[in-house]
Amino acid sequence: MIPIANLSAQYRSLKKEIDVAVEEVLREGAFVQGEACRSFEKEFAAFCGTSAACGVANGSDALFLALKALGLGPGDEVVTTPFSFIATAEAISRNGARVVFADIEEETMNLDPKAVESHLSEKTKAVVPVHLYGHPADMNGLARVSRQLTIVEDAAQAHGAEFEDKRAGAFGAIGCFSFYPTKNLGAAGDAGMLVSNDTNLIERVRLLSNHGEHAKYEHVLEGVSSRLDNLQAALLRVKLRHLEGWNKKRRHLATIYSEELHGIADLRLPKEAPGCRAVYHQYTVRSARRDALRLHLEEKGVASAIHYPKPIHLQPVYQHLGLKKGSFPIVEKAAAEVLCLPIYPELCEEDAHRVADEVKNFFST
Repeated sequence: MIPIANLSAQYRSLKKEIDVAVEEVLREGAFVQGEACRSFEKEFAAFCGTSAACGVANGSDALFLALKALGLGPGDEVVTTPFSFIATAEAISRNGARVVFADIEEETMNLDPKAVESHLSEKTKAVVPVHLYGHPADMNGLARVSRQLTIVEDAAQAHGAEFEDKRAGAFGAIGCFSFYPTKNLGAAGDAGMLVSNDTNLIERVRLLSNHGEHAKYEHVLEGVSSRLDNLQAALLRVKLRHLEGWNKKRRHLATIYSEELHGIADLRLPKEAPGCRAVYHQYTVRSARRDALRLHLEEKGVASAIHYPKPIHLQPVYQHLGLKKGSFPIVEKAAAEVLCLPIYPELCEEDAHRVADEVKNFFST
């Protein structure tokens, strides 16, 4: 079976480095916000091209804390995409603001700036684009239509992705990352990070993530407990040194798929928009025969995944917004067609060709 990801293979390839880093934390005896955490924050900020970063417990909290630090709450509206993991919308709702969805671009499946513009109101305070599947959103277009609005980047799937030579997370007021194990840069559990060129904003996030504690038992804000632990930071520091190479391998595998699968039936392949460098967190194809293709691959020993089968605006939890099927036709069409093929640095070229062969076999029948 060719899996959709192979985390144990990644660990085996880095076992010596990881074990040394973890043992160092255990010897130090500081497990929350220790030296490894502080070092990783500096290194990841430098990787993203920003001046500051703050580690938190997970990517969902990163989004929540970004909006909270910006002061968004009841009476405010925040525009985002309904074609994402639900955490993107939850971060808005958890702050008491109103979620406003906009449709996506057909080609990249990222938030469409023109659609965003049509959903702006006097209450709109921010826009949250998602760099879906590791492909950057149109940041120039979003900046134009958003005018003076705050842009918060959901870069959970886009570690190292670039738009016009600038890395994801460095465009808006603040960028939010997840280090969920299957991400391009993944922890051994949950972890997250916020990056920004606004050091004051990052310091506010840091306060909020640690119960608003300015000094020992001196609390200046009502915050939460959302801290990156030292063990995860130590592991992520090791992996960060390999991230560029891993992203390069993902791009190479994507090239194999694109060359092998070009021009097949109704199969639509991912394409990079001008000025973009995708990092292929997922290699996502589209077909009206998606479900049958997935079943065929499973029967042939090839895993696949659907991200995401049901748009957020159609989820039961958001029915109070009054949105129905047909509200966002491009999103809904994508949700019915997308299929993610195996793509990860440990996937060998032979297996990538085998995956492509099985896709071709399906469409030849």
